[in-house]
Parts: sequence; structure tokens; C-alpha cells
Amino acid sequence: MNAPCTSCTDALSGTAPDTSRAAWLAVGSIAVGTFAMVTTEFLPIGLLTDIGAGLQVSDGTAGLMVTMPGVLAAFAGPALIVASGRLDRRTVMVTLTAMLVASNLLAAFAPNFGTMLVARLLLGLCIGGFWTFAPSAATQLVASGSQARAMSLVLAGVSAATVLGVPAGALVGTLAGWRAAFGLTGALAAVVLAIQVWLLPAMPPARAIRPRDLLTPLTRRMAQVGLLAVLFLVAGHFAAYTYLKPLLQQVFGLDANGVTTLLLAYGAVGFFGTFVGGSLVARSVRAAALLAAVLLAAALLLSTVVGSGFLAGAAVVVTWGIAFGMIPVALTGWMMEAVPDAPEAGQALLVSGFQVAIASGALLGGLVVDGWGISSAMLLSGGLVLVAAVVVGGLGRAPGRLALSASAERS
Repeated sequence: MNAPCTSCTDALSGTAPDTSRAAWLAVGSIAVGTFAMVTTEFLPIGLLTDIGAGLQVSDGTAGLMVTMPGVLAAFAGPALIVASGRLDRRTVMVTLTAMLVASNLLAAFAPNFGTMLVARLLLGLCIGGFWTFAPSAATQLVASGSQARAMSLVLAGVSAATVLGVPAGALVGTLAGWRAAFGLTGALAAVVLAIQVWLLPAMPPARAIRPRDLLTPLTRRMAQVGLLAVLFLVAGHFAAYTYLKPLLQQVFGLDANGVTTLLLAYGAVGFFGTFVGGSLVARSVRAAALLAAVLLAAALLLSTVVGSGFLAGAAVVVTWGIAFGMIPVALTGWMMEAVPDAPEAGQALLVSGFQVAIASGALLGGLVVDGWGISSAMLLSGGLVLVAAVVVGGLGRAPGRLALSASAERS
């Protein structure tokens, strides 16, 4: 048997997780909270010029609304896991959701850009906190055999926000103004908050996480491999994903309708890929991570040789979307398997690794696009992802089935 996740068993004081409808509604509330968080994070992308004009700043300055939350999130995950100590994880999740409500409302009523940045920094704390605590909290709510599914449901909020949340927010912003978009997302977060207050059970941690505990993942071989894979895999993805729309326009020659269709398809198959990844993670986290890396590398490299037209673009986008849908759940499962005795510390470092890789990948991709063009950026991205595949396949000892909890074996 694999080593159990002590956070998931000890946190429940030896009691079996609730398998009732209320438990799945509680998991659903965390998933919808993730959906609201990601929607809030990317709202400014579709409304950047409107917000800039409304708050009387340039588009370049307005771009700080996107970069600053990500930078803060990289530090927030480790900091919050230490600051939370032995605080009940129910209290932590409810507080994070309340902060998400506050961030949206503050943004909706921001009188100036300084206030907007305060709202976005508050969001950065939410991002770091959600990714650190949400997967572990979700797995504590259900029985052992359903934990991979619960984690997939929470992480599917990312894809759902891409498919529905971000386009819907942009539409609301166009019809009723950007303040209404933040207000609507804040209202959704408030509903989630009410449900969490109602349904989330007490989830005390087994022990407080100390600063030195954050070094624990760095001493475990599988965690080291996972973090190294994250840097190459996520950096490779975002070096290319940042320029997906120009790729569809310039390389595949698609018009506005074709681009919109494939962007929606990307989000939809990403949602599907999350659950495929969850199913694979329940069997082997190594196989899930390796398949995601291979599919992503194939999509990126094929984009440079497959030709032009809608069908060629669709083949690349569908493969790409499925691969990236698998990545968060595969890497989250990897870290929980690699550090079963300190899963939240593992997730905190995973959050930091993701944010560093996102920023590095986007910067590197921009330099290559400006210097050598979009196809060169795709080749670079594909190469980085192939390195991640080699890391996972060559250095990653197969951990086997994801052992998120030993509660079933104990019962």
C-alpha cells in the first residue's frame, strides 16, 4: 500500500469522511469558489481597456491588475500555510472565500486605480490560499475511493471559468460596464460563502505547519522531480498559451469566428481533460503527468508543421486543451503522493512553482515571439515540455495509485 495522506485522516480525528449529498455539495462549493476565483483573476484581460479608461490609466499600467496578483500568489501560498497554524481548515476556506467577495466588491466600487490594485492584491492572497488549501480540503470531505474525483471537480473550476466565466464576464462588462462584471462575480462568491458556512464541517489539521516544514518537499526525491517538472511544463505551456490567439490568426489563418470557436473548444476539452486526468491519477500519478506532457508537446510541435486552416487548428487546440486540462490535477496528485505527511506544504510550494513558471514562460515566450516569430515560440515551448516529459519519465519512480487517504483501509 502507498503511504497515506495523514492530513486527510488525522484531520478527521479517525472518523470516516461523510459520503452524503451534503458532502458533495460542500465539495461543489469549493469547486464553484475556484470557478469564481479564476474568473476574477482573468476578468481584466477582457476588460483591460475599459477599466483603464474608467480609472484614467494607460493600458500598460492597467496590466498591473493581471501581473500583481500572480506575483503575490507565489509568496502567499507558503506564507498562509505557516500563518494558519492549527486553524481549522473550514475557517481558512470560509475566510478565503470572504476575501474573494471583498476583492470583487472593492474592485466594483474602486474610485481610483490605487484602490483597484488593493483589490487585486487581496485577490493574490486568495489565489495562493485556494491552491494551497482547496485540494486537500476537498479530499477530506469524501470517502477514499472518491477523493481523486473530488480533487478533479475542484480543479475543473479552472476550465469552467475559461469556458464560461471569463467570456461571460467580458459580455457583462460590454453590456453593463466593467464594474457590473466584478459585482456579479462578487455576488456568486457571496453565494458560495453562504453555502460553505452552512455545509463545510470542521477540518482541524493534524498539526501546525512550521516554516521549516516547507523544506520537507525539497528533501523528497519525488517532490523534487515534481517541482522540476512543473517549472519546465508550465513555463513551456505559458510561453505558447499567451500567444494562442495570434497563433490561430497568423499561422492557421483563421478569422474572428474561427478563433472564437476554437478558444471555446479549448476551454471545453480542457474541462473534459481535468476529469480524464483525475481518473488516471487514481491509478498512477506518473502515467497521468507523463501523458499530459507528451500530449502537450505533440500539440505545440505539430502547430509548426501541420499546415493551416480550421481543421489543422482544431486538431492542435483539442489536443492542447485536453493536455492542459490534465496538468493541474496530475501535478497536484503528484505532490500529494510525494509528500503524504505534509500535503499542504507540498501544495504551497507547488503554487509558488506554478506562479514562477507562468511568469517566466510568458516573458520568455514574448522575447522569442518578438525576435523570431510565433512558430519559433511554439518550438521552444514544445522543447521545454519535452524536457518535462523526460524528467517525469526518466527521473520519476512510479508512485502507483494515488493514496489520498487511508481511512478506507482503517475502517
